Amino acid sequence: MKQEFYEKTLATKSIFQGKVIELVVKDVELPDGNTSKREIVHHPGAVAIIALTKDKKLLVIEQFRKPLEKTIIEIPAGKLEKGEDPLECARRELEEETGFRAISINFITSFYTSPGFADELIHIYFTDEIEIGEVNPDEDEFLSVLEVSLSEAEQLIEEQKIHDAKTIYAIQYLKLKGGLT
Repeated sequence: MKQEFYEKTLATKSIFQGKVIELVVKDVELPDGNTSKREIVHHPGAVAIIALTKDKKLLVIEQFRKPLEKTIIEIPAGKLEKGEDPLECARRELEEETGFRAISINFITSFYTSPGFADELIHIYFTDEIEIGEVNPDEDEFLSVLEVSLSEAEQLIEEQKIHDAKTIYAIQYLKLKGGLT
């Protein structure tokens, strides 16, 4: 880490502690000696699963997202529980949300979703070996499962029905790997 960019934390104040996130405000000393405030969202992390059917269609879910005030289509994903292994979370979320169970599953990458104000790290997994499992969404989750081809996925992006980074990443990943028909 370049020392000339480092911000020293002088004080931290917790503003809100919710079920999923914590919001803190930090007083920091900037590299030039001045001070500033940083509003930071702490998040436990998440997983997302790129899952292909035997027909090489991408499993996606459609659900209403309150922060956006609209319904969007996304790859299956979910929040890590405290101390939960990301691989086990990926297996659990895939089955809970889609009703399919991964026979095998591979880690692809991890990335920060919004590093300017949040520390959420999302872990991306891939499977093209799935079998019928049991749908069991959370009690406050209302969703439908779809299977989309590459051309359908690209059209959904154009229509802004697929409108989130993790799903667009998944589609680009599959295009580069030649994994989606």
